[in-house]
Amino acid sequence: MSHRDSVSHGKHNQDEQIEHIDNVAHEHSTAHTDGHKQDKARDLIEEAGNTTILTAENNSKVLRKIDLRLLPILLAIYFLQQVDKSTLSYASVFGLIEDVGLKGQEYSWLGSVIYLAQLVCQPLVAYILVKVPLGKFLAVTTFLWGVALACMTPSNTFGKLLVCRVFLGIFEAGIPPAFIAVTQMWYRRFEQPVRLGSWYAMNGVVNMFGSLITYGLGHIQSSVFKPYQIIFLFFGLITVGFAFVIMLYMPDSPTRAKFLEEEDKLLAIERLRMNQQGLETDEWKWEHVKEACLDVKSFFWFALMFSISIPSGGITTFGPLIVQSFGFDQFKTILFNIPFGAVQLVATMGGAWLATYIKMKGPVIMLLCLPAIAGCVMLLEVPHDGAHKGPLLAGYYIISIYPGITPLIYSWSAANTAGETKKKITNGILLIGQCAGNVVGPNLYTTEEAPLYRRGLQSNLAMFCVLILLCSLTMAYVGVLNRKHERTRVSMGKPAKIIDRSMYAVGAIEVEQEDGKLQQRAQDDNAFKDLTDWKNEDFVYVY
Repeated sequence: MSHRDSVSHGKHNQDEQIEHIDNVAHEHSTAHTDGHKQDKARDLIEEAGNTTILTAENNSKVLRKIDLRLLPILLAIYFLQQVDKSTLSYASVFGLIEDVGLKGQEYSWLGSVIYLAQLVCQPLVAYILVKVPLGKFLAVTTFLWGVALACMTPSNTFGKLLVCRVFLGIFEAGIPPAFIAVTQMWYRRFEQPVRLGSWYAMNGVVNMFGSLITYGLGHIQSSVFKPYQIIFLFFGLITVGFAFVIMLYMPDSPTRAKFLEEEDKLLAIERLRMNQQGLETDEWKWEHVKEACLDVKSFFWFALMFSISIPSGGITTFGPLIVQSFGFDQFKTILFNIPFGAVQLVATMGGAWLATYIKMKGPVIMLLCLPAIAGCVMLLEVPHDGAHKGPLLAGYYIISIYPGITPLIYSWSAANTAGETKKKITNGILLIGQCAGNVVGPNLYTTEEAPLYRRGLQSNLAMFCVLILLCSLTMAYVGVLNRKHERTRVSMGKPAKIIDRSMYAVGAIEVEQEDGKLQQRAQDDNAFKDLTDWKNEDFVYVY
């Protein structure tokens, strides 16, 4: 029977369906006997007395509302975060290194210390994200890092700049894990790659429009501020102002979203039932912590993120200086970063689309590594002289495909982890890998190695090769876990193979019926019990 026929027949038998749904809600309310607080989604379902039927039509309606409210805020926050971090590389082009008298590894440390601070903060961030409403958390942390950036304006020594960058790192530490948590909380696994890719694609937008804004700010003539000071102050104040917008409009969760009506909230919850990942609790569970630390997947996510963040940290910090080493002045250097951002944007969204289309992340990550490898080889082998500016720029732009990898690792990890506390701990482990890689990456480059930067580029080349190997191993291990769950389901009298409905568009597959009742949640009993992916035999891992 087709989905359209199923929905039509379902409407015809509405009374029977509502009775069936009420029974499901009652089973949920009586199944909670472990002494833990239950998922907020179950609280809302019990309060309403029933759940609802999800169709392609009402799913699209609610998804549109969610996208229109969340995505503009998330995109703006991530744009500001990336441009605020990038102000250091822009400032280096406008004389910061010479004016402050930075020498040796000092500039490299200004680039990497922000990630060192984030690394140290990740365990605390993981705990806070379980306990604190996400919307309020994002507003407060955005305000504080804006203040930290603005304080870089009068900083005229390495020590003062270092302190400001440390605080910038501390207050930005929660943004990536919070964004992953928001994506897990609001979107089905089928939808997550494109949403994660969209906000991460702000890296490319920063390199495009951030470069243009910086180009304009650099031309301002002032007797009080130097160009790089104007850059720090401008973006710092913009960030502080936007924090108040976040406080007013960013919802904390689907169950507390004021922009959704009660029926829409139930639909938003029903959309996530198929994820088998839960929605929201404010209880910290130490058994989840233990499981996350013992899970081999956690180490794969760490290794994958560490491997991509080494080249990411180095190229982000030294990218403008690499372009300048081709023989361009400061303003052309800024402008030539615009195509770099355009390639980033296309690669990030293209990679997310391809991963959604084939319903696999690992092969797409491996594919994106290949152009980056070619770009590193070009920069290492092409002579750095005036006659080869074109090939050198081409190699630099080809490398810029690598940013499409990071959001795919985010979404791969997010799609394969369940249990509220375990999700936050796994996100923390992932971000520790990212921070560690970003600490190491800039320090593999030094200003004294200009214009070739051979050590940094060689290390980047090695990491892209390692990523291909790690993806192969991760996919093999995910297959082992799926086969383990299949054996568990068989032992419990369930089918070995189940359809992972979270990886399909609503309405793209048939909805089974039995005795006139929709059976679209026949195997979804565990959806809102805050079970980890290990403990939930109905959880299907994705490649």
